Amino acid sequence: LRGSDPVLGVEMASTGEVACFGATREEAFLKALLSTGFKMPKTNILVSVQSTLQDQFTHSAWQLHELGYTLWATDATYEVLKKNHVPCRNVAYPTEEAGTEERPNALDLIRDGTIGLCINIPTHESKRVKDNYLMRRTAVDFGLPLLTNTNLVKCFADAIYAHNRDKGLEPKTLFEHYESEKDSDAWTSPSEFH
Repeated sequence: LRGSDPVLGVEMASTGEVACFGATREEAFLKALLSTGFKMPKTNILVSVQSTLQDQFTHSAWQLHELGYTLWATDATYEVLKKNHVPCRNVAYPTEEAGTEERPNALDLIRDGTIGLCINIPTHESKRVKDNYLMRRTAVDFGLPLLTNTNLVKCFADAIYAHNRDKGLEPKTLFEHYESEKDSDAWTSPSEFH
């Protein structure tokens, strides 16, 4: 919905669920993401994580860095990532003065196509409510994938790390899965309806 905040509340969290088969949890998760039209980021990821969750986010950030992504982080997230030795670049918040070449404005990076994924994880303790909203809303308005939940980010980072981004993953329908399955792979007898 135009203008709404794209953070899921409890009443929206189960809307539009997707189930996919995979040999591992990570494979099934990536297939589910891809089947929804999720576009894998190519190089740059914008991150802004509420301070109480930043240490928890560090491992996922390191995995993303190891896969070759450049992380662009807002001030507080940038400081924690730097302290934890995760390479990243600093961006200005949306409500700050126009960014500089060394520290561009987050919205400018989204609008000009530099960013391929926005990770914005707020909590009820977030102080920069307007900035967070502007990053999320602009990401959605410009068709960027947006992750707003710590568990989802961890699962995403684990999955693309395990599968070297999305190498060799092709979403299949249930019927395509059954066609490629051998009788010995089935959980049931070949004559049983499934």
